[in-house]
Amino acid sequence: MAQLRTKDLTTLPVGRLGLIPLESCQALGAKVNDWLVKWRNERNHREMDSFAFDGYQRDSFIVGVQNPRFGSGEGKSVVTESVRGDDIYLMVDVCNYSLTYRISGFTNLMSPDDHFQDLKRVIGAIGGKARRVNVIMPYLYESRQSKRVGRESLDCATALQELTSMGVENIITFDAHDARVQNATPLHGFETVQPSYQFIKALLNHEDGLRIDNEHFMIISPDEGSMGRAIYLANILGVDMGMYYKRLDYSRRVNGRHPIAAYEFLGPKLEGKDMILIDDMISSGNTVIETAALLKKRGAGRIYICSTFGLFTDGLEKFDDAYSRGLFDKVLTTNLVYQTPELLEKPYYINCDMSKYIALIIDTLNHDLSVSHLLNPVDRIKNCVNNYMARYNK
Repeated sequence: MAQLRTKDLTTLPVGRLGLIPLESCQALGAKVNDWLVKWRNERNHREMDSFAFDGYQRDSFIVGVQNPRFGSGEGKSVVTESVRGDDIYLMVDVCNYSLTYRISGFTNLMSPDDHFQDLKRVIGAIGGKARRVNVIMPYLYESRQSKRVGRESLDCATALQELTSMGVENIITFDAHDARVQNATPLHGFETVQPSYQFIKALLNHEDGLRIDNEHFMIISPDEGSMGRAIYLANILGVDMGMYYKRLDYSRRVNGRHPIAAYEFLGPKLEGKDMILIDDMISSGNTVIETAALLKKRGAGRIYICSTFGLFTDGLEKFDDAYSRGLFDKVLTTNLVYQTPELLEKPYYINCDMSKYIALIIDTLNHDLSVSHLLNPVDRIKNCVNNYMARYNK
């Protein structure tokens, strides 16, 4: 943070900062706003009296926006204050299913499609008056449909092109299911951010006695899709990694998919080792729980399930049962998507707060500076582990 404070005033802000967290992202947006207000009110520089820094220090950077709906279920967006010349950052959580709206007397849960439409409505209400429009979409809309196989829709690429055609200059997401989808908009900014540092920091703050070395610790990928994440984290920590892959039964289909015939493990011996089981999302949870059970059968020690997005689409009962059977020790997910009060109260749950990280990215981009040092957390992870091991060795 000290490094950013000395660098940020070497360039002028792109424009007056404006933060628009949609209703789906208001809790996270409020925390991001608090960090921005705190940092900017602490800064003091002779250039801040110039007109280029007008509105640089404010009590709040949140811009008022309303998204009312008609009785038919159709909606619109209203920006309640001027944003002309501003550098706008829109925040949306397309996975927030806790919100509802009325349609012809019925209550309808908001789907990802509804949230994405509201995002476009706000961009439309801005009407090209802002100097720059940036979208922070932690869970990338339709990211699970990012490639085409046969006669299928290509929804994620289409959504990105819709946003850029409306004037969005930068899209910031977290742990994209397949980062290659950015090729759909090659002339616009696209960043996919990994929360690796936040996972390690939260884990070491909550757990005692871990030994982060190759003899006692390991990183596991539950499938081939997360192997890159596992290799990255294992290389930083200097430990081994292993992977499970699914052997499918291609002779038949169940609910449109080939059923899993068996899980096969690739990797070194893991008996007695503590480990992180890492994936980009927990949807139903079947894969990570099954993998944790197989790891326990092989003699694994403590198991920590880390996932950027905890969707828990089938509820938490299966996790309660798995925890009671000792299949895992903790589940770590971020607050980038909606978290139920029930989840936050679970004894096995650790929440990884991403608000400070998002605020750092916004603050840096507003000064048109490189975010490379924020996207590569190698040094921060190593310092965190070294400090933890120093305390443990005492």
